[in-house]
Amino acid sequence: RPSWLTCINDIAFKPDGTQLILAAGNRLLVYDTSDGTLLQPLKGHKDTVYCVAYAKDGKRFASGSADKSVIIWTSKLEGILKYTHNDAIQCVSYNPITHQLASCSSSDFGLWSPEQKSVSKHKSSSKIICCSWTNDGQYLALGMFNGIISIRNKNGEEKVKIERPGGSLSPIWSICWNPSSRWESFWMNRENEDAEDVIVNRYFQEIPSTLKSAVYSSQGSEAEEEEPEEEDNSPRDDNLEERNDILAVADWGQKISFYQLSGKQIGKDRALNFDPCCISYFTKGEYILLGGSDKQVSLFTKDGVRLGTVGEQNSWVWTCQVKPDSNYVVVGCQDGTISFYQLIFSTVHGLYKDRYAYRDSMTDVIVQHLITEQKVRIKCKELVKKIAIYRNRLAIQLPEKILIYELYSEDSSDMHYRVKEKIIKKFECNLLVVCANHIILCQEKRLQCLSFSGVKEREWQMESLIRYIKVIGGPPGREGLLVGLKNGQILKIFVDNLFAIILLKQATAVRCLDMSASRKKLAVVDENDTCLVYDIDTKELLFQEPNANSVAWNTQCEDMLCFSGGGYLNIKASTFPVHRQKLQGFVVGYNGSKIFCLHVFSISAVEVPQSAPMYQYLDRKLFKEAYQIACLGVTDTDWRELAMEALEGLDFETAKKAFIRVQDLRYLELISSIEERKKRGETNNDLFLADVFSYQGKFHEAAKLYKRSGHENLALEMYTDLCMFEYAKDFLGSGDPKETKMLITKQADWARNIKEPKAAVEMYISAGEHVKAIEICGDHGWVDMLIDIARKLDKAEREPLLLCATYLKKLDSPGYAAETYLKMGDLKSLVQLHVETQRWDEAFALGEKHPEFKDDIYVPYAQWLAENDRFEEAQKAFHKAGRQREAVQVLEQLTNNAVAESRFNDAAYYYWMLSMQCLDIAQDPAQKDMMLGKFHHFQRLAELYHGYHAIHRHTEDPFSVHRPETLFNISRFLLHSLPKDTPLGISKVKILFTLAKQSKALGAYRLARHAYDKLRGLYIPARFQKSIELGTLTIRAKPFHDSELLHLNNPLLNNLGNPPSALSLCPPDVLHLVEFYLEEGITDEEAISLIDLEVPRPKQDNRQQEIANSSSQILRLVETKDSMGDEDPFTAKLSFEQGGSEFVPVVVSRLVLRSMSRRDVLIKRWPPPLRWQYFRSLLPDASITMCPSCFQMFHSEDYELLVLQHGCCPYCRRCKDDPGP
Repeated sequence: RPSWLTCINDIAFKPDGTQLILAAGNRLLVYDTSDGTLLQPLKGHKDTVYCVAYAKDGKRFASGSADKSVIIWTSKLEGILKYTHNDAIQCVSYNPITHQLASCSSSDFGLWSPEQKSVSKHKSSSKIICCSWTNDGQYLALGMFNGIISIRNKNGEEKVKIERPGGSLSPIWSICWNPSSRWESFWMNRENEDAEDVIVNRYFQEIPSTLKSAVYSSQGSEAEEEEPEEEDNSPRDDNLEERNDILAVADWGQKISFYQLSGKQIGKDRALNFDPCCISYFTKGEYILLGGSDKQVSLFTKDGVRLGTVGEQNSWVWTCQVKPDSNYVVVGCQDGTISFYQLIFSTVHGLYKDRYAYRDSMTDVIVQHLITEQKVRIKCKELVKKIAIYRNRLAIQLPEKILIYELYSEDSSDMHYRVKEKIIKKFECNLLVVCANHIILCQEKRLQCLSFSGVKEREWQMESLIRYIKVIGGPPGREGLLVGLKNGQILKIFVDNLFAIILLKQATAVRCLDMSASRKKLAVVDENDTCLVYDIDTKELLFQEPNANSVAWNTQCEDMLCFSGGGYLNIKASTFPVHRQKLQGFVVGYNGSKIFCLHVFSISAVEVPQSAPMYQYLDRKLFKEAYQIACLGVTDTDWRELAMEALEGLDFETAKKAFIRVQDLRYLELISSIEERKKRGETNNDLFLADVFSYQGKFHEAAKLYKRSGHENLALEMYTDLCMFEYAKDFLGSGDPKETKMLITKQADWARNIKEPKAAVEMYISAGEHVKAIEICGDHGWVDMLIDIARKLDKAEREPLLLCATYLKKLDSPGYAAETYLKMGDLKSLVQLHVETQRWDEAFALGEKHPEFKDDIYVPYAQWLAENDRFEEAQKAFHKAGRQREAVQVLEQLTNNAVAESRFNDAAYYYWMLSMQCLDIAQDPAQKDMMLGKFHHFQRLAELYHGYHAIHRHTEDPFSVHRPETLFNISRFLLHSLPKDTPLGISKVKILFTLAKQSKALGAYRLARHAYDKLRGLYIPARFQKSIELGTLTIRAKPFHDSELLHLNNPLLNNLGNPPSALSLCPPDVLHLVEFYLEEGITDEEAISLIDLEVPRPKQDNRQQEIANSSSQILRLVETKDSMGDEDPFTAKLSFEQGGSEFVPVVVSRLVLRSMSRRDVLIKRWPPPLRWQYFRSLLPDASITMCPSCFQMFHSEDYELLVLQHGCCPYCRRCKDDPGP
């Protein structure tokens, strides 16, 4: 068949990777990618099929042919649509987002989408050879035969035109946009709005890491000072590159170029030595695959640096495609060959202690500090083949040279490398090792030692293939190498020595080697995955462990190594069993508590606490060795455990170090005290251990040891200090009851301290410590418990009972306190309790039974009343208690206050009370005369103040309640009665002014003039000045004789003489009563019998009516024709004449008394030593009432009205319901 029929023009993968579509001849061939079987040939085109493309959603694919037609096929391999151009179809491409199809021919290109019925076509100035959509589907790049690149939008409008220097001599044969993984994931999830936010965030989060690597690039760029390649881009440019789409362009001017979307070229053109026919990005855009006239597919970096050949063919490579989401590549050739390749990138790396160097992006080297996590990137811009690192040296093998770097400084954390030497020579080697002044190349059985200038200094030939080589340190220029061979030999070679030292030979091939820190032990992993550990001196196999793929000794501890394998990390200390934990990867280093593990392409430092091996040593009581392991790195808990174990093992030195680590001062003090005791000669280890146990909380073990060492008292003290009283009791057994009681007391003290007062109370009671129990109950207010204790106590125990009562009193439980005082028989305290709690009824009841406490009751009662403003009751209580002085003092104070506050009716009442008080005291013969004098004085003052109250009200208040006649009588009475020294508070001005006013009003002009004349001689307050002056003037206009209408003159009264009649005080008025006296020898009882008042009982009579009750004595005389006749013995005996200046008292004989009717007589029955007073009514029609308490007499109607208003006598304030005296 003609060769052109078999040429593979184009390849397309279904997006899920299950199908492969080939454009071969005039057919499309559909293959199954899993086994390479041809599923179906598709016939639809009449001429050669040039191009094929699959839609991103996997639903359809399109093919373009030399027959000028485009056919759209479904994923089920059915043709559904066909449209044509005017020329042969050169290329087709689906928009990755909108699934719009671009089809390009020699003269135009068309855009078709499933939504449109027609194809929109756009003319082209040149033949279009290739096309490619951007990742976001916004722009379409067209590669022209004339060397121009046209970038169009979705509508086919040209946005950017790139004219290249080669022009038509450099036709654009293949173009491809870099499929950035970020854009790819962004557009894949575009349909999901929620996912879009997430991905955008992820995009922004990635930027710092990009910056980070860019910074490393700038640091590493120093390594390329003398390299001819272009300079590194700044971090800013790197970022811009990363953010924008990059177009890779391959032309037949044998160049590869890179452009941004804006049309700006990135870097320089990279020359190729062949005509490229196809270009495509590998994986996520990290690498580029290029095939063409050189009959091979080559791998390039995304920057265009050639890395190597993927596969060589027998003819031109027209197309190469990467299987989606895999590392497989398919190549189609001129001769019809289809090749499948899998690309696997090996790990190129090197490790020395905490520095790890590895290859990145095939052309870069990243050096990572495993402890500080610092990284530095060295850009070599060529394929990195081998890496070796040792101390401050770093060797990198490139295809044509070896670069040797060194650190700027000796600082362990310094990460700045600079080029030290370059060996410009191509080397073939399996392994590369760098030393201080040499590099070691390993090629199968041969080892070569070269200086940094490239001169070969030594060579060693081995018996078998070299499988492992490692620098194990040594002086510069004399380092030692550890070499493992396939035949099982393990050798030690020194760089400056031609002779290799055979350490040992084993039966199986060596895979991995490591030597312990002190060079005494060797660990080998063989090809059977067994880890074998040998003693280097004796060549003895110490132990072996299965399932190992790598091994590392701890650089800080001789007896510890770790090996990995089967997904586990195994740590082995000495000859103890292995401790395992899950870990992925290979162990490459073990430093202290850090294990360096390589997993896939990255190395990580895993912090592994050395707890397991430490406990293995502890189990065997090897405290010093356990301490060494702990120093590598264990948790605080492990340190504490080590300290405790060492302490119990009486290894005080180790324990002290461990406790210092955890900063436990308490145990350090214990160790210090034990060491002191040892210095003083104590040797009893049981006692030391007992102290240790007691500190650790193992109290029972401690107690046993104390007992064994003969120190039972220490055990007992320990238990009581710890408040473990039950254990203490068990420890004592049935011992001394005194000690038991002491224990209970201590237990109660403890309960009290830990805020368990109820338990403490019970314990104190059981220990007989009642006072303490009562104190707790009292402090906590437990009344029930207090009374229980009080009831259980014997009455002889006065102190606790008294304390109980005191607390009960404080806790407001006076009933219980009283019960307790009664139990004690402490009546005085009981009285005091009643008084303090103001339970006066109980106190009075107790006072009745025990009069000796009367003072203790009534005096506080009176004080309490006085404090509560109940002064009158207080005065009575003082009086009742026999405290006359206090009683009088209270009354005097009350009186003074009343006068000072112008409460003259109150002052009158208090003076009356004072007088009655004095009368009561006058019964004492010693004080009789003085007290009677006071009695009369106070009685007079009471009457004065009572009368003056009306005058004061009249002058001060705007409205007067009294009639003018009343005020007239009062003022006359006061003027007659006032002593020379006017009592406090009484104003003579007010009395005279009132008298003048009322006299004038009633027509008594003479009296008014007399009053105004008297006022002239007095000091008149300013507020009365005007009124008095006006009154003085107006009275002059009145006649000198009284008005004819004036009927104030009583036949029994002189105008200014002493009235022989009584005065009604409420309202004050003249009563027509005359006082009479009994003749010598007539007793009061006899007088009563004579007047026939012996039994006051009411009798019906047509002439008179008498009403007698408990509150008053009322005499009502009914006038008859023979009453009060001229021959009345009482009037016959009147011994003074009207208008006389001398008042002569009436003295009556038995005869006169007999002639008197009891209806006419009123008697003031004063208590002794006063005599009774007798009054006779002269007007039978006047009804008079006398108060049985104060013996004041009133008009009956007025009295009844006032009693109804106030509920008591207006003078003495005796309630109407109170019984008579």
